[in-house]
Parts: sequence; C-alpha cells; structure tokens
Amino acid sequence: MNRNQTAARFAAAAAALAISLPAMAHPGHAGAADSFFAGLLHPLTGLDHLLAMLAAGVWSARQQRGGRELLPAFLGMMLLGALSVVAGLRIPGLQTGIAATVALSGCLLAAAVRMPSWAGAALLGLFAVLHGSAHGHELPQAASAAGFMLASALLLWTGRAIGKVSAGGVLRLAGAAIAAAGVALMAL
Repeated sequence: MNRNQTAARFAAAAAALAISLPAMAHPGHAGAADSFFAGLLHPLTGLDHLLAMLAAGVWSARQQRGGRELLPAFLGMMLLGALSVVAGLRIPGLQTGIAATVALSGCLLAAAVRMPSWAGAALLGLFAVLHGSAHGHELPQAASAAGFMLASALLLWTGRAIGKVSAGGVLRLAGAAIAAAGVALMAL
C-alpha cells in the first residue's frame, strides 16, 4: 500500500469519526460508574477523550526531544485533575475547554509544531488537567479511575506508536481532521 492509499484510508476513517459527532456523548453507565470496566471504556467511548489522547501521543512522538517523558507527565497531570474534583474544585466551561484541547491538539499536529520540552509539558499538562477533571466528574470512584488511567495510557502510547511510524503528511492530514472535530465539538 502506497502513501496515497494510506492517507486516503486515514482520511476516510477521520471523516467517519467526524460524521459520528452527534453520537459522541458518553453512554450512561447505568449505576456501574464505579467499576473498573466503566472507567476502562470511558476514554474509548467519548470522541473528545479518544482524539485528545491519541493526538497527545502522536504529537509527543514528533517532538525533537523529551517526547517520551511527556506521556507519564500527561497521566500524572490527568490524575491530578481527577483528584482536584474530589477536593471540590470545579473548572468553569470544562466541556468547552476539553473540546478546545482537541482542536488545539489537532492544530499542533497539522502545523507540525515542535516546542521545547518544558513548553510541550506545560501545554499537555494543562490539557491533561482538564481531561482528568472531566473524568473525575464522570467517574468518581477509585476503581473507575484506575480503568480510565489504564485506557488513557494505552491511547497515549498507541498515539505515540502511530506518530513514530506514520509519514508527516498523513499526520498533518490527521491533525487537520482532529482540529475540525474539536471545532465541531465546541459548537455542540
């Protein structure tokens, strides 16, 4: 399969995700929000979280230095965001902020932005706190938190693997699709 075919298939998949935006709302957990399984599925069932985690992983792979260290930092900041909910912190405009992280992550990929390690860590840390806070509101129990942390780690490392093996043009196209999805999420 040549690069054009790969890019076309990736674009088709991204378009399919974008078309499914009205169904992006997280399904109800029917009283099982405290289960490990609910937490494990949660980042995989919300387009916002799915795209943000994958994009953060891909972007970390494309950084000049320190990209690998961004992922454990992302997870740590996400956990801090979840714990902040337990402490009573409420972030105004959280859902809009999460959609903005998706759009900005896509823009970083589309523009092939490279940052110094400290700046990348600060930016992804902010994204992670927002996503962690949302998870903390939606999945407040320890078992579900363990599940969403594991699923998030898998998504981040999957994104990193994709970023390592994919051509720059394909990643820029994917970034544009992710940015468009983020803008669409902000409009909902």
